Amino acid sequence: MSDPQDNELAEITAQIASDTSEGSQEMAQREETSLLALRWESGAIEEITGATLRIPEDEGSGDLARDEESERSLPEAGDQQTMIINMGPQHPSTHGVLRLMLELQGETVLRTKPVIGYLHTGMEKTGEELTYVQGATNVTRMDYLSPLNNELVYALAVEDLLGVELPPRAVWIRMLMSELNRMSSHLMWLATNGMDLGSTSMMIYGFREREVILAFFEKTTGLRMNHNYIRPGGVAADLPDGWEDDVDLICEVVETSMDEYDQLLTGQPIFRERTEGVGVLSPEAALALSATGPILRSTGIPWDLRRAMPYLAYDEVDFDVIVGTFGDTFDRYAVRFNEIKESIRIVRQILEKMPAGDYRVQDKKVTPPPRARIDESMEALIHHFKISTEGFSVPEGETYVAIESPRGEIGCYMVSDGSNKPYRMHIRGPSFVNLQCLPTLLRGGLVADAVAVISSIDPVMGEADR
Repeated sequence: MSDPQDNELAEITAQIASDTSEGSQEMAQREETSLLALRWESGAIEEITGATLRIPEDEGSGDLARDEESERSLPEAGDQQTMIINMGPQHPSTHGVLRLMLELQGETVLRTKPVIGYLHTGMEKTGEELTYVQGATNVTRMDYLSPLNNELVYALAVEDLLGVELPPRAVWIRMLMSELNRMSSHLMWLATNGMDLGSTSMMIYGFREREVILAFFEKTTGLRMNHNYIRPGGVAADLPDGWEDDVDLICEVVETSMDEYDQLLTGQPIFRERTEGVGVLSPEAALALSATGPILRSTGIPWDLRRAMPYLAYDEVDFDVIVGTFGDTFDRYAVRFNEIKESIRIVRQILEKMPAGDYRVQDKKVTPPPRARIDESMEALIHHFKISTEGFSVPEGETYVAIESPRGEIGCYMVSDGSNKPYRMHIRGPSFVNLQCLPTLLRGGLVADAVAVISSIDPVMGEADR
């Protein structure tokens, strides 16, 4: 005969489980979950890691057996009870609005489920309701640490559909601003990564040097971020007077500071212990997971779109593609650290090679007239009014353009139906794609190392959620 108290407790427990159920987002029991198989076409990777908390979507995959070698490296699930915890979205080290569901056995991470969508803004659908002229104000807010690269990939996609050719000066100005943006983004990462690992000094120093770059952005574009500076047809305005001295000062300040950062972090024993051998990713797994940017290059694969598929004038400047060896958290740090130095090298070449001429195309169907002409000509006023209110029409077609942002490959797929608005627009955000590496990186590590690994991904959630 059952105990009434036990029955009552069971009813209460069932009610609580019902009230707190998250539906499809809820983590399934281990015995109910088929394990994710990572399979590379060449057969170079054939891992069944059990790192993720989701079910394979390919039909007929069935239940996948565990890889015996990988299972032996972790405690058996039956040894002791596991616990599922939430890390984020309020956790300060999950970059604002990233949520991780971690299955822990003691302090060891068995499986991970990234949950995104807490910053969802629907920017791609919004972009289909904005004219091509207005579109740059929308996409610049996705990766808010690298707004100029967002604007660049959007503008290149529109220009590809238009079939316009930019003046050389506009191309080199775009390249200058993109590399300065890469420097500022990596400096922000150095700052926040230092804070995540306990270095408050690095947080202060990183923001200090980034401020010099943002001051130049404000002088050039009028804003510190979300600039709407790189637009279809060129850039919004020419570089300000004395820009050469400003940029030269930026290079000197950042280069000097990099030597200080090197002493502060690179050889620091605690920093090395927190990063070396932590969150290791193999080249095969990185390719299978579609990782790009510093995460892919840290595994030793020299894939950089500036070199592999040159755009703008990157084939006219000399720089090295930085790669790692072990694919661990330290390698991801070292790649970004040295990419700042390479960006300084590129910027100094741009200083020498910047051509004169127009900063935007002079096609009246794409470019508004100069401000001075509006007061002198009725035709110029009408032209400006039409561009500002209706924008311009783009021939029918579709295109995909990709560039190398600080976080990896950012791509813009665009379809035009011949109107003044995109029929379809989709952004391939590197943060969104790179986040799927987290379960593999975290598996088998300590929960204390999760903060270092998440930081090494460098996710910007505005880009992941879009």
